[in-house]
Amino acid sequence: MLSKAVTDIPLGASYEPKWDGFRSIVFRDGDEVELGSRNERPMTRYFPELVEAARAELPARCVIDGEIVIATADGLDFEALQLRLHPAASRVRMLAEKTPASFIAFDLLALGDTDYTSRPFVERRAELERVLTGGHTFHVTPATVDVDTARRWFHEFEGAGLDGVIAKPLDGPYLPDKRVMFKVKHQRTADCVVAGYRLHKSGDDAIGSLLLGLYTDDGELASVGVIGAFPMARRRALFAELQPLVATFDEHPWNWAAHADPDVVRRYGGGSRWNAGKDLSFVPLRPERVVEVRYDHMEGRRFRHTAQFNRWRPDRDPRSCTYAQLEQPVTFRLGDIVPGLG
Repeated sequence: MLSKAVTDIPLGASYEPKWDGFRSIVFRDGDEVELGSRNERPMTRYFPELVEAARAELPARCVIDGEIVIATADGLDFEALQLRLHPAASRVRMLAEKTPASFIAFDLLALGDTDYTSRPFVERRAELERVLTGGHTFHVTPATVDVDTARRWFHEFEGAGLDGVIAKPLDGPYLPDKRVMFKVKHQRTADCVVAGYRLHKSGDDAIGSLLLGLYTDDGELASVGVIGAFPMARRRALFAELQPLVATFDEHPWNWAAHADPDVVRRYGGGSRWNAGKDLSFVPLRPERVVEVRYDHMEGRRFRHTAQFNRWRPDRDPRSCTYAQLEQPVTFRLGDIVPGLG
């Protein structure tokens, strides 16, 4: 079951924190456990510790919808979660011991021989709370019907790495592939330096994405993310507009070729950690243009999701585009949201 974005928290619903992890449905039938992703790809091999915990903590036969997360003392760690999608089983096992994952359950689809998908959410939620208690790895997400509490969660829980609030109809059945839930996410703006571009897959005369940077306190231009949702006509116009700013890597702050660190090489042009065949090379630009973008939240020094174009800022000095402009959420402990997590 999917969600659609809205700008305000709707009234008269059940509200939950929006977890930032891998959406997953866990199937248990005795000793057989499977983890499936939202696009129906198997994820079982990447999280062996969840398989083991499911046998110990879940009902003997059940289907549960939820989110796979990695919780730390500093909040949710999505980057550590991405590292688990590795082809080598030995590395997966090592990471499972080093950074074990947890499962945040938020819906019950089946229990024993009973299909719960046609039942109202309030009934599914009550049964989920009844059958899933006291585990160390599988947890039930908090929920409330009080909209004021949901609004407080929206602001407070971001400090633990959560990225908004989900609202579910109280009497609604579980409808796969239907956007009947609502999500409210943080939306902010930032002025960023355009430091390069990648070409569009259609050819060599259109922009695929613009690479964004912010200056740190020590004057380094750090890579923070990309924007890329432009109409094709605008992509071609941007390509022409940016040609006078094309620079060489020797004079660019992201001269990744000068670094021996393979992580730096991957970050700025030497391929992708997640997709070895993906070309991440880019055309460097002199960092002279500033763009205002919309984003939801940060993960470390980068935008967690792809930013969205808002407007050009010819009035801004690129050097004034620093991290200091970004709103810092109040720190919040995961253990105060779900006891035993983090």
